[in-house]
Amino acid sequence: MTKTYELELGGRTLTIETGKVATLAGGAVTVRYGDTVILVTATGNPTARETIDFLPLTVDYEERLYAAGKIPGSFFRREGRPSTDAILAARLTDRPIRPLFPKGMRNDIQVIVTVLSVDQENDADTLGTIGASAALSISDVPWNGPVASVRVGYIDGQYVLNPTFAQLDESEMDLVVSGTRDAVMMVEAGVREVSEEVVLGAIEFAQAEIVRIVDLIERMQREVGKPKFAFEPHLTAPEVVDAVQAAVAGREAELVAAVREERATGMSQIRKDLQDRFAEQYAPADVAAALDEVTKRAVRASILEHGVRPDGRDPQTIRPIWVEVGVLPRTHGSAIFTRGETQVLTIATLGSVGEVQKLDSLTPEETKRYIHHYNFPPFSVGEVRRIGSPGRREIGHGALAERALLPVVPPEDEFPYTIRLVSEVLSSNGSTSMASTCGSTLALMDAGVPIEAPVAGVAMGLVKGENGYRVLTDIAGLEDHFGDMDFKVAGTDEGITALQMDIKIKGITLDILREALAQAREGRMHILEKMGEALPAPRVELSRYAPRMLRIQVPVEKIGTVIGPGGRMIRSIIEETKCSIDIQDDGSVFIGSSSEEGARRAVEIIQELTREVEIGQIYTGRVTRLLKFGAFVEILPGKDALVHVDELADYRVRAPEDVVKIGDEIMVMVTEIDSLGRVNASRRAVLQGTAPAATRPGGAPPPQDGAADEDEEEFEEEGEEPVAAGEGEGERRRRRRRRRGPGGPGEPSAAGGPPAPG
Repeated sequence: MTKTYELELGGRTLTIETGKVATLAGGAVTVRYGDTVILVTATGNPTARETIDFLPLTVDYEERLYAAGKIPGSFFRREGRPSTDAILAARLTDRPIRPLFPKGMRNDIQVIVTVLSVDQENDADTLGTIGASAALSISDVPWNGPVASVRVGYIDGQYVLNPTFAQLDESEMDLVVSGTRDAVMMVEAGVREVSEEVVLGAIEFAQAEIVRIVDLIERMQREVGKPKFAFEPHLTAPEVVDAVQAAVAGREAELVAAVREERATGMSQIRKDLQDRFAEQYAPADVAAALDEVTKRAVRASILEHGVRPDGRDPQTIRPIWVEVGVLPRTHGSAIFTRGETQVLTIATLGSVGEVQKLDSLTPEETKRYIHHYNFPPFSVGEVRRIGSPGRREIGHGALAERALLPVVPPEDEFPYTIRLVSEVLSSNGSTSMASTCGSTLALMDAGVPIEAPVAGVAMGLVKGENGYRVLTDIAGLEDHFGDMDFKVAGTDEGITALQMDIKIKGITLDILREALAQAREGRMHILEKMGEALPAPRVELSRYAPRMLRIQVPVEKIGTVIGPGGRMIRSIIEETKCSIDIQDDGSVFIGSSSEEGARRAVEIIQELTREVEIGQIYTGRVTRLLKFGAFVEILPGKDALVHVDELADYRVRAPEDVVKIGDEIMVMVTEIDSLGRVNASRRAVLQGTAPAATRPGGAPPPQDGAADEDEEEFEEEGEEPVAAGEGEGERRRRRRRRRGPGGPGEPSAAGGPPAPG
């Protein structure tokens, strides 16, 4: 039976429907907002997997281009691997729902979000979280939800709930908040340098709306929810934990050693000693799990009770930082950012605007000119494994660093380049995404990109106990593993540019977020100071190896002239100058070349192509055609002017070929442009250094492209061909007679009568 639930949200109706489609899934709903519609299913396997020690949850976000009335642009005309947007949307759903599954659950669970319709106004990503929450809540899968998600914009000092794509273009904030009835579960944001208080206000604003959606889903669960299947949690037996705890008493320092190599050595030896000791009592996997639990307790107790972290730092201290810029000789910009054992090398590359990334997605955005890629090789954590295409983690970390820097990247009209950054993680011990953000800032400045302000980032952690909590600045890998929160905050000295928060517990309060943001700002200022010591501002000049981009404007009606028939003209310019040339619909022309001379030559050619002919101006042109009444001279590319025979010299000329031949370059002055755009010019005026006479000798008006005197009328009637170079008057007459034939104009008729009328 179909059941429909509705809620007014941000001036539009949110509709969740169940019982109509996909009825064999564990739980299935369709979610509609505006004309954006998604199908979300949640299915779990009642039989647990015995051989794993993690929750096997999979969230897939399936974009279907038919949803936007598009056919995929690939060779197969079929959707392939998930797009970057789809991967980020899947992560946006996975992160808030994962902490709410029961501890120790080892059952396979799959959530699939399929986008069926998009209206190009309402983004489907937050609907995916709402749909997953509803589907899980009414399914037979054990889950401690519901959770909900909303987007918040900030326009003209006001918070806007679920802004449209058009509104986001004007907004100073694109913030997604997910939460339960009582607490915040996840935050993801791109922000244009706003203050911490504005961000906190947006989260509080979002939480009030989240509660309304949670109420709706809880009502669904009460009315149509299925009974949950039973499962046996996989937890380490308390007696094994107690035995291991007693066995390692006094060796806690080895468990929480700061240096990665010391920790690995210490843990390996302790694990071997314990497994040998308890070989006859407990399974090796149980001993290893118990040791992990004991280590976690030791780390958390030290932080909560004494404020001392595994490496000896207090909660606010940042690990030592060193920075180096310009480390690679031939790249456009490069920098190494090192914080503790985390080290990232970032390289900046500048390209022409024609090298923008073309997007085949469901959003209105079709291209992207600022691109950030993040690579995480196995050696960065001391491992050996296969290198393949980037995974969801790499995609997510690259997107976060990209979002952090986007507000300070100069717009295309000020800096006409496509910008690509690649962050290579060389060593990882916590917060490589924020190290990528810092390294990217330095690489851009090293390349000479005029960013508005440097951006730095820091990862904040949390350890929460029964009697209190500690917020940690610049968390290392061990604190991330054993802690309760990973809260990344990036920004300038003016404000925040990006946020990303994930937690492992069932939500945190706004008070904790407020403290974390304040502490993050202090850390960010410290990191910016260290970065400024290495490179305080963007270099004045671009790298010598970066292409030089020039931007000129041509009239829109001249775009076709620059391109030429079938693109021949623009191809010839590219071939001659070895430049890249990109023409926009508004007449903007971007010219790129590693040779400034080549770029200037391309500009010169394009300007010549699009110049307007002006009366009184002198032009140097090439003779292209000779007729008996004058010569045609190409004064601008594709633009000819007629120079009448009487205007070819400062003396009387009987025939044009007596003075010039095809291919000659001569200087002429434009004397007239008629209503049809036909141009008349004079070489006489240039030779005499005076303006041409208003009339020809004898009082006749200046000729108009073959239509002014008797000879020209004869040419038009007879279809006279241009005179070949070197052809004499006698040959021209013979050719004319041959073309007329018997009875032609001016020749005797076949009957021997008078000449036929001319």
